[in-house]
Amino acid sequence: MSSNNRLQRPPGPNRTASASSFAEAFSIARRNLEDEISHEEPVSSSDIPSPALSSTDAPSTPALSSSQLATPASLATPFTEPQTPSLGDSGYDDDVADNFAFAFDIDGVLVRGGQPIPEAIEAMKVLNGENEYGIRVPYIFLTNGGGKTEEERCQDLSKQLELEVSPGQFICGHTPMRELADKYRGSVLVVGGEGEKCRSVAEMYGFQDVITPGDIIKANAATAPFRKLTDKEHANSRDLLERHGVEKLSDIVIEAVFVFADSRDWASDLQIILDIAMSKGGRLETRSETFEEGPPIYFSHSDVVWSAAHEHVRLGMGALRRIVETVFSDVTGGKKLETHAFGKPQVSTFEFATRLLQQWRSTQHGLVAHRRPLDTVYFVGDTPESDIRGTNAMDAKTKNTSWYSVLVKTGVYQDGTEPAYKPRAVVDTVLDAVNHGIEREMVRRRAKHAARDAKDQGGLIQKLATIHVQDCSS
Repeated sequence: MSSNNRLQRPPGPNRTASASSFAEAFSIARRNLEDEISHEEPVSSSDIPSPALSSTDAPSTPALSSSQLATPASLATPFTEPQTPSLGDSGYDDDVADNFAFAFDIDGVLVRGGQPIPEAIEAMKVLNGENEYGIRVPYIFLTNGGGKTEEERCQDLSKQLELEVSPGQFICGHTPMRELADKYRGSVLVVGGEGEKCRSVAEMYGFQDVITPGDIIKANAATAPFRKLTDKEHANSRDLLERHGVEKLSDIVIEAVFVFADSRDWASDLQIILDIAMSKGGRLETRSETFEEGPPIYFSHSDVVWSAAHEHVRLGMGALRRIVETVFSDVTGGKKLETHAFGKPQVSTFEFATRLLQQWRSTQHGLVAHRRPLDTVYFVGDTPESDIRGTNAMDAKTKNTSWYSVLVKTGVYQDGTEPAYKPRAVVDTVLDAVNHGIEREMVRRRAKHAARDAKDQGGLIQKLATIHVQDCSS
């Protein structure tokens, strides 16, 4: 915050000291005590109650049913070269909010059907300093979407929001999958997305041998009877037998299946995923006798629906995940398939986002976590089942930082319905969410300063009452 907006105690009067009057002696004592008090530790914001809000507080969040993947402490998201922040004498940006930040879902919050939601551009301007307090607020983007590199997604979002978005503040649904590249060094199946983009992303993450459904269909067209590769798809798909130096597909072992993005052909992708799930240890074109030997299957998120250009929500990756699990049980006589999901609402994804946000605050604004701790993260989303559920679960787990869930009405959530997971606040648009968060923090800040001043004045009066001043008039 700029110095003009800081709440500061006015300086004491500057008088010439004289021991010949009670008033002058009192003034000297007062100035000395003010100097002493000014060096005391400030009151923590946790000592001050939050202002009353019209929305209800979130209840305890139930445990997530899907497998949660703990991510390593190292942050593996690619970063662009950060611009050197203009730091004041304090070592951090003086006009940047140092104790709160924002995180945003994208589809249904900032963008819908590839077009920016009108209030989104204005909301970004407010965060970047165009507000009545003159402060800039750090923020990141956390989306379950994917199918492109983080750099490509940032380029798209930069055009849509009319500002520069860096990969250092961006997480796709499949971004945490990069942390598994060292675990699976052999062949992996990557599903979803347009053309060869997801293969390129996986190889960029460090996966050594990336196979796609197109590769398998090219090797054996009978794998998916109702799908015929286009000339372009056939040319882009790789010759598996030649590439692996083997004579039959059963010599190729899939160590893991990764669904990076939404499937473009559910029938053939479903068939191939099930084939591998029912295989002998991941060997292509084999069948297990127990149906318990298949490799692990990872989905980048579990959203059943999402907000697109259509007036009604569309089916998402979570729907495919449920179909895979259900059909597996049907064709194996009741066997249960355990799949894994990244993305929201998995707490591990929010933990990953925390590390990204800490890194972004440090590199861009000089706000080092142990010196300038983050009190509150406002997460703005449109889907109660993923955005709000995950935020509330993260808030319940985190001790030092409050994750505050805000639900907007521009996406999946339908106004007038009861959300399955209760947000801390419900607002119309992302601009309302940003204004709500900033104003809430300013109210908290004013309350903290008022309490500190009241404490200072009380201490001053108490100490002054003990001072003995000699009457020199006689």
